Amino acid sequence: MTRRRFIADTFTPTSASLTGEQAHHLARVLRAQTGQQFDVVANGFLHRATVTAVSDNEVTFALGEELETDAALPVHLFLAVIKFDHYEWGLEKATELGAQRITPVLARRTEKHLAQASAKRVERWRRITLEAAKQSRRSDLPDIDDPLPLAAALKLAQAPHRLLLAETEQDNTLANALRAGNMQDGPAAEHSHALCFAVGPQGGWTQDEMQLFTRESWQPVTLGPRILRAETAAIAALSICSAFL
Repeated sequence: MTRRRFIADTFTPTSASLTGEQAHHLARVLRAQTGQQFDVVANGFLHRATVTAVSDNEVTFALGEELETDAALPVHLFLAVIKFDHYEWGLEKATELGAQRITPVLARRTEKHLAQASAKRVERWRRITLEAAKQSRRSDLPDIDDPLPLAAALKLAQAPHRLLLAETEQDNTLANALRAGNMQDGPAAEHSHALCFAVGPQGGWTQDEMQLFTRESWQPVTLGPRILRAETAAIAALSICSAFL
């Protein structure tokens, strides 16, 4: 039977705690008792952990054996803000697929009311990714940045490979770009395999935005002849990246 996994809210080198909703769920719904064992992620490491105290507001654990885990996909996703229900579905699936970092981008074609409301949604987005990380048994959480205009967001791009999903690109596929970037050359240094990937809003990037990407050395790529919704394109791209990385 698969052991339930939780991501600690607080931790020390030898102990960890769940608080708030996580503690309430474990204490009241799962009826945890001292001595029970669960898998607990603390400080990015997965441990077999034993419950030492239970209350409605906090469940504490003694951290035991460190367990093997898969590393996050070394992808920084720049995802333009779209309608929130679609966006939140995309965040959930990007987390399940292992994206390491997600930057919400306020693009020129992001609807004005969504751009204005996005800052108030960030904490909700982080809760969504927390639940998705637990569901997919990740040993870490993706970093979710505050929403930023494109010019400011691009300053966060540090990876050596920067790929831009562009409707105007017809020939250079994402798979070919990954091959050309030597993404299949085995266990090289992690940073050499890291990449940034940008997905625009409904309607795509404007010409001015495309020029900004070009100045920042982003390479346009295509997923093929079909026009995909933004959130679908992000998931398709991450799936392809996962196969290479």
